[in-house]
Amino acid sequence: MPKQKTLSELEAEHAACEQRLVQLQHKAQQYENRIAYCEKGERRKRTHRLITRGAAVESVAPMVKALTEVEFFAFAESVFALPKVQTLLAEAVCSHDQGRT
Repeated sequence: MPKQKTLSELEAEHAACEQRLVQLQHKAQQYENRIAYCEKGERRKRTHRLITRGAAVESVAPMVKALTEVEFFAFAESVFALPKVQTLLAEAVCSHDQGRT
């Protein structure tokens, strides 16, 4: 039969477990902060890309500034539905992909 621990031994073990719990909670918070930081970075990159491309559209076709958001989206859908535009876009993507290898 195992020897029973004294009250002071149990209290010391309890204190050590409490300390370990605090350390693990701190470690979990660090991981959560790191995840949030990475996600925030991805959102920032996406936002930057969207703003840059929107500005490029406005610089190439300044008349789109006069359109409402709904009108602009309808226009963009119409433009990107054109077979010639789809071909040009596919070629650009293919060219981009070949440049990566």
